[in-house]
Amino acid sequence: MDHVLIEALEVDTVIGVYDWERTLRQRLRLDLELATDIRPAAQRDDIQLTLDYAAISERIGAFAEAHQFALVETFAERLADTLRQEFAITWLRLTVRKPGAVANAASVGVRITRGQA
Repeated sequence: MDHVLIEALEVDTVIGVYDWERTLRQRLRLDLELATDIRPAAQRDDIQLTLDYAAISERIGAFAEAHQFALVETFAERLADTLRQEFAITWLRLTVRKPGAVANAASVGVRITRGQA
């Protein structure tokens, strides 16, 4: 199985457990690996036969804009479900980082893997 990559995608969303966090938009940084077989797309040079990373990136931005969660874990889980359903993704690895959330750490976050490759 091949993987389509989207790395260091940045989105702004309302996320956090503290009241002050719920009053502003914060930046999240996402890395995705999406399993697919790229051979049909490569043979025909046809984007319709692969995972369209531009469309997926756009959908992630819309998801972040439309939702508010307390936990990065919830954001990751719900986004993974949405992407798997809407783009027929059988397997993905998603890393969500929240830069600056903890003093002395570049970022904190979660990495989840869903589905079967």
